[in-house]
Amino acid sequence: MDIIIREYSAKDIAVIADIWNEVVEEGNAFPQTEGLSESAAADFFSEQSFTGVTEDKTTGEILGIYILHPNNIGRCGHISNASYAVKSSARGLHIGEKMVRHCIVKGKELGFKILQFNAVVKTNYGAVHLYEKLGFVRLGNIPGGFLMKDGSYEDIILFYLTL
Repeated sequence: MDIIIREYSAKDIAVIADIWNEVVEEGNAFPQTEGLSESAAADFFSEQSFTGVTEDKTTGEILGIYILHPNNIGRCGHISNASYAVKSSARGLHIGEKMVRHCIVKGKELGFKILQFNAVVKTNYGAVHLYEKLGFVRLGNIPGGFLMKDGSYEDIILFYLTL
């Protein structure tokens, strides 16, 4: 599959909100419990340091989205954080890996020094495997740090990568 990753535009909002909301609704990766309306999505995605979309060059279909932003403020503002969402019908095609690699480059371009993930759900095996494959350092686990959709609690893992 021939894909491009580009900055989102206003015309993408409805589609990327749907992809984002699909992951929120699954309840096993993102901390949000409520999806984004189209107007809330427009605000949310515009507030990020970078919002990227993954698009199939042949069909123009958007297959994934990522956001990149500071993890904190002031003296910790050089540490970035990111979230990735891949449309369920496009999972398993290495789109997530392409977005993470793109995000690493974009983070460097924007002057970030570190990319940190605060809450990778332990049972999100694909993400855990990918981050380890790409050289992210596992900082540790927080027992029961994530409320799953079914009401159970799962451990979360903290990761970072020096950019």
